[in-house]
Amino acid sequence: MKKIFFLLLLASISYAQQRPKLVVGIVVDQMKMDYLYRFNDDFSANGFKRLMKNGYTFHNMHYNYLPTYTAPGHAAIFTGTTPAVNGIVGNEWFSRKLGKDIYCTEDSSVKTIGDGTKAEGEMSPKNLLSTTITDELRLATNFKGKVIGMSLKDRGAILPAGHFANWAFWYSKTGAFISSTFYGENLPTWVTEFNTEKHYLPYINKGWNLYKPIATYNESLIDDNVYEGKLNGAKAVFPYNLKEMFEKSDAGIIRATPFGNDLLAEFAMKAIEKEQLGKDEITDFLTVSFSSTDYVGHILGPRSIELQDTYLRLDQTIATFLAYLDKTVGKDNYLLFLTADHAGAENAKYLKDNKYNVTNVEPKEIVKGLKKFSNEAFGDDLILDYSNFNLFFNKEIIKTKALDLVKVKQAFKEYLLTQEQVKTIYSEEDILANSGSDIYLDFIAKGYDASQNGDLVVLDKPGFIEYGATGTSHGTVYSYDTHVPLLFYGWKIPKGETSNKKYITTIAPTIAQKIKVAFPNGSDCEVLTEVLGK
Repeated sequence: MKKIFFLLLLASISYAQQRPKLVVGIVVDQMKMDYLYRFNDDFSANGFKRLMKNGYTFHNMHYNYLPTYTAPGHAAIFTGTTPAVNGIVGNEWFSRKLGKDIYCTEDSSVKTIGDGTKAEGEMSPKNLLSTTITDELRLATNFKGKVIGMSLKDRGAILPAGHFANWAFWYSKTGAFISSTFYGENLPTWVTEFNTEKHYLPYINKGWNLYKPIATYNESLIDDNVYEGKLNGAKAVFPYNLKEMFEKSDAGIIRATPFGNDLLAEFAMKAIEKEQLGKDEITDFLTVSFSSTDYVGHILGPRSIELQDTYLRLDQTIATFLAYLDKTVGKDNYLLFLTADHAGAENAKYLKDNKYNVTNVEPKEIVKGLKKFSNEAFGDDLILDYSNFNLFFNKEIIKTKALDLVKVKQAFKEYLLTQEQVKTIYSEEDILANSGSDIYLDFIAKGYDASQNGDLVVLDKPGFIEYGATGTSHGTVYSYDTHVPLLFYGWKIPKGETSNKKYITTIAPTIAQKIKVAFPNGSDCEVLTEVLGK
């Protein structure tokens, strides 16, 4: 009997050693692969460069669906599948099934816990239709392995953490990290203590000036250029008086500064300490989504000094975080990957000013044009909704007026093709009959859920963006929106790099194979053999 027990114990120990003590999944919101090249000379040796030098770099990682937004991106990374399967077809979208707009993580059945507003906390993963790699770890360890997700954004915390997470935490405009009753009735004591200490205040009181001498920022345009928007109402020029902004608004102003990333990293290290992540032989999983890069990118654009400064500071934040993991979990005990939920376009006006014939198109102007055409062609407004490149028709009006839906769709196709930004239009019938021979149609089909998406889907031409004149956006099928970094580092990861094209949906199944758990249930199970080892 003792011999059998000993053998079982040995088997258990051997199996545990097939997994790291901690998996860390880092998402940098709106990070283009290009930034690792463009800012390389100004990075330290211990942040991004450490990951690239001592880990494995995938130089040609892409998203493979439309739309390339934050919520679908986080869902795709951690489910290993696309919106057509996991159900997260946008950050918010008009649901054909429900006949109304819904937000990706909204859930009125749960309540805010912590110092946040009612709306901020009514969130859960209920709209996510497939399991995540974090869910599969929880199942594989009989719910003994801890999973915690965190971000400034609710969707950046909730979707990676999955259905079975111990906790997901996100930032409130009050300056506190909050959660919902989906995860528990009260915040852990350490979170309440962290919030009470108001860690955001020192950053606000210090303000935002350049991290390095101005000559360092020669990869960016001049400060206060015409392609930048205003930051929290202030002119886009250094230094920024964050204290003044805070007094006029609330603690949410830190989101659009690099210090939102610093605050989140502080919170992540506190979570590792207080939740004892990576302290035993049962693997834990921490997801950290840095959102400030996205806010700065949207407002000020990819060529702004502010964005470069944000990445130089994030590089140091990552260096500090890696050193903390080395010290608390152990260099050889954690497996880390870093990627992005989407990339981002160049500012269209900047391109136009440099003789590329593209432009930005205001979404409200697109809707205005659609409604004008509808009234002129059919004597009524047949537009139910236009968002996320999806056009929905009001079929009740079409039925009442005895119109032929096929002819209505064709008429709108012909109208849309007269618009400068439009490349082509796909109908629901085109999308559902996708054979894979048209790469753009294939991307759209992978992002299309027939119960939620529109009657027509618009594909814009390269370089055009449906956004304002300043800053930038994302969402298209083109490489400037799909091409993101993927760095693997740590436990049993070989040193190396590849430029072979890969897709984002390979990350979750690769982690599953690496740590010996089941594939997420919606995944097509394609893996990155480069980091699996022999």
